[in-house]
Amino acid sequence: MLDRLKQWWQFDAAAETASADNPLTALSPEQRRHSLPLLTLAFGWGFLVTGLFVGGALGSGLPFDQIIQASFVGNAVNFVIGALVGYIGYRTACNSGLLYRYAYGTGGAFLPVIFLALITIGWQGIVIGAFGFAWVQSFGTGAFYAVAIFAGLLFTATTYFGVRGLELVSIPATVVLVLVGVYAGYSNVAAAGGWDAFIAMSDSKSATAPLTMVQAINLVIGSWIVGAIVMPEYTRFAKKAWVAIAIPFIVLIFSQWFLQIIGAMGGIVADTHDFTTYMRAQGLVIGGIGVIAMSLALWTTGDANLYLPVIQTSSVFKRPKRVMTVICGLLGTLLGLGIYQQFIPFIDLLASITPPLVGPLLVDFYLVNRRKYDSSDVTALPLWNPVAFIAYGLGVGSTFIAPPWATKALVGLIVSIISYFVLYYLARAIGINAGNARVAANQ
Repeated sequence: MLDRLKQWWQFDAAAETASADNPLTALSPEQRRHSLPLLTLAFGWGFLVTGLFVGGALGSGLPFDQIIQASFVGNAVNFVIGALVGYIGYRTACNSGLLYRYAYGTGGAFLPVIFLALITIGWQGIVIGAFGFAWVQSFGTGAFYAVAIFAGLLFTATTYFGVRGLELVSIPATVVLVLVGVYAGYSNVAAAGGWDAFIAMSDSKSATAPLTMVQAINLVIGSWIVGAIVMPEYTRFAKKAWVAIAIPFIVLIFSQWFLQIIGAMGGIVADTHDFTTYMRAQGLVIGGIGVIAMSLALWTTGDANLYLPVIQTSSVFKRPKRVMTVICGLLGTLLGLGIYQQFIPFIDLLASITPPLVGPLLVDFYLVNRRKYDSSDVTALPLWNPVAFIAYGLGVGSTFIAPPWATKALVGLIVSIISYFVLYYLARAIGINAGNARVAANQ
């Protein structure tokens, strides 16, 4: 038994590199995947129930026409970020753990990767908590804990099989959730007494606890900015550039916008973003379909979310994917017992501290190295790039002093981009090594 455990824990670099998910090096052409499975996976990943939750919050604070605008603008911002980062993943065939070595250094990459891994494990906990609530409709009970733990173990078990397992789960979940979402939107309008009555109800409700447009956009950005930043985990598998751009488009412009609108409609009419709550009131059959649809969606997004920290930590800690799947899965399960109730404060914090992380990478790839990363050899990379950490710190700091009319997520990202650009070339001008070995190797 002990020998089997040691073998399970043992790291085999050759085997990990040859695996379908290969967290250690740039993917080989044979390890890239066909377009249809990747696009289907994008639909499933995009149907993360945070869209419903955010929609519910928007529904109580904005008129419906402004909800549509805020949701579109926020998702469009995330799409642009996701497409820029996703293209880097496609171009280099590298995951985030490898890419951050270029901007932050081979040793410095540990910090952003661990940071992102902890955040994505937190998202995993939110999905697990949502699964428990969908079935039990309450928190803190024995039944909730039992269902949440079951969900965490289920997500861990299916993620154990890697990206192929995610593709299999995402196909049925996507079809069912789209159909149920359309029905949920229709039923809310009908319950309000028609479209005109629905709009009047939205105007009345938003007046009681109004949100500003900037607050609403920041809420939308914060809800998926982490997903936008870790887009390379999936776009690296793309064989064509258009697929790498289509993945964030499907996730953010289609899936999340759709869910946020459905969640807003539920928040306006039924006072809840969770369609399982008001579909249960329509009888056993309709309620059962709603719970099953939500469960499939959560299963897909739970697997997709868990896959992200697994690949990142496996890359930097040099542990087998199977080991990191179990570790990250169990951590997410524990968080799932309580973090779902703190969803809004969680994503508000993410809107401040996450976007600046990717600023140095964008500048380094597109401007400094002019899209010419050499992903076949990282020996020329510096151990640390202090300029990247300074730029990130300035970006985060700027979000706490941003004016009320500005979107914090964008302020932080823009400041980190400008800071890295200025400080990088200033460091080179005065003879400080801020990655010169890397630049020389790629010119």
